[in-house]
Amino acid sequence: PLDDHMVHRGDGIFEAFKCVNGNVYNLQAHLERLERSARAVYLMLPASLEKISNLVIETIRIAGAQDCLIRLFISRGPGGFTTNPYECSASQVYIVVCSPSSYPEEYSTKGVLIKSSSIPIKKSYFATIKSCNYLPNVLMKKEAVDAGVQYTISMDENGFLGEGSTENIGLVNSEGMLKFPRFSRILKGTTVTRAAELAESLVEAGHLRKVIFEDITLNEAYSGSEILLFGTTFDIMPAVNFDGHPIGSGRPGKIYHLLRELLEEDIRS
Repeated sequence: PLDDHMVHRGDGIFEAFKCVNGNVYNLQAHLERLERSARAVYLMLPASLEKISNLVIETIRIAGAQDCLIRLFISRGPGGFTTNPYECSASQVYIVVCSPSSYPEEYSTKGVLIKSSSIPIKKSYFATIKSCNYLPNVLMKKEAVDAGVQYTISMDENGFLGEGSTENIGLVNSEGMLKFPRFSRILKGTTVTRAAELAESLVEAGHLRKVIFEDITLNEAYSGSEILLFGTTFDIMPAVNFDGHPIGSGRPGKIYHLLRELLEEDIRS
């Protein structure tokens, strides 16, 4: 039972990452983002990043899970029912190890459907913090399910692409450039950041002209040769239809397959 000394506040922060074949992928990047989020909401971490990292690894070992998803929460700790953060005596850490997410194979082989979202994009200050305030994200996912598509993509006031409910988006345009929305209005995803780094090798090999972060209009997305989604749970996924517009050939493209191979190798190694 909860009483007023055991209520944990809803203004905490969190990270989600995965362990594949006994190796935690991109852990340092997630912990660094956790620290940035904590600093942005004036939340003192209950331990050093090294200590939290050790706790994560020990929890996975106790769970005996070679392949799992880890959710790391930082709460302001016990307090009252008001919005006053100074009621909380000390922040606390929660580490949850659970089964990895699974997706239909056809999402990877045939691609997914996406649509633009009607849910207002978060203000830049809050969009760049990975907090536990997921109401817009929940509404975006509901919107996708209700519309019969897999994901929805937010738009800012100027009509530029934002992000999915928990996914980043990328575009391969007709000029062979791989473009990502700037992180000024969206969360800096760890998977998309790593994918952008790995994609530089595709530029060197001549498969891409350039990898850039800049504003992307809806019309530019409709006319793109490939649209890619990035996330911790599925790594990379091709979107073959956006708001009813077929993307490229309407099937997963060359850059998707090449980048997927690079990410899979990166995770394995």
